[in-house]
Amino acid sequence: MTTRNAPIIEAAYGRTPSRPPVWFMRQAGRSLPEYKKVREGIDMLDSCFMPELLAEITLQPVRRHDVDAAILFSDIVVPLKAAGVDVEIVPGRGPVMDAPVRTEADIANLPILDHEITEVAQGIQIINDELTETQALIGFVGAPFTLASYLIEGGPSKNHERTKALMHSQPQLWHALMERLTPTIIAFLEQQMAAGIDAMQLFDSWAGFLNEADYREFVLPYSTRILATAAGRIPRIHFGVGTGELLTAMSEAGSEVMGVDYRVSMDAAAHRVNTKVLQGNLDPALLFAGDDAVRKQVQRIKSEVDAAGVGHIWNLGHGVLPTTDADAITRAVAIIHNEG
Repeated sequence: MTTRNAPIIEAAYGRTPSRPPVWFMRQAGRSLPEYKKVREGIDMLDSCFMPELLAEITLQPVRRHDVDAAILFSDIVVPLKAAGVDVEIVPGRGPVMDAPVRTEADIANLPILDHEITEVAQGIQIINDELTETQALIGFVGAPFTLASYLIEGGPSKNHERTKALMHSQPQLWHALMERLTPTIIAFLEQQMAAGIDAMQLFDSWAGFLNEADYREFVLPYSTRILATAAGRIPRIHFGVGTGELLTAMSEAGSEVMGVDYRVSMDAAAHRVNTKVLQGNLDPALLFAGDDAVRKQVQRIKSEVDAAGVGHIWNLGHGVLPTTDADAITRAVAIIHNEG
């Protein structure tokens, strides 16, 4: 692991950073023309296993936007792919499994990651060689509920009905799947830490489809175990989409920083969590509304954070939208640095 004097690391540990730290989820690519150029003709998952390319994509937004952290270009299904799961990312749809995992035999046959993903480690080394002392590298892993849903449903789902049905009708199978998945997630996190990430984010795309009781019973123990892997080593960020009603439970998983999506005000979030640092939570669509609108929302969020008396890392309340103008992102970062 590197030991950088980065504003985002200072903020994550509850200290006063040299400037308001900001990074954006999905800033690595998607909206950047230079990203589209280097990815042209290359499959999404393939690009995650090409050291020079994943490093280049990770670094592009840092060079262009002056954000305070790079987020490793990867995907939550990368460790599954590396372990031997037959999964592809279908453009316009997302991760699709060759065969769903729904039976005891399916779970028993689910491979566990037991080797180093050398391409990712090499990519992290390239990234660290370029980042400055004030820029951090954030690694990330997918939370077990989201990965389990992809496996059970066979791909993205609007309602997660098969996932919830298995969870409630065969809870022993659900926990068996969690026990099978968690070591792979931990192995991928361990590899990123060994290669030199400065912080990590546990990302739960679909946990917001659960109620709090189900989250506590079926997900929280495993997310806690994953976050414990990095305890005392690097700052940990925990984020889910549409999880306003789960913030209290999610914050009990052990992260230093709790991510907040744009549906919940920062002062309300501060009363729901037991962390002293929040991350978020500009609406990604604001980047289409012009600088004055961004500035107004930055001032609102800052006043909420100040009133709550918590530390803060600036981010969107989910990822950069693909059609976002790259210059609007750069200007938003400058506004945050100057006024946030």
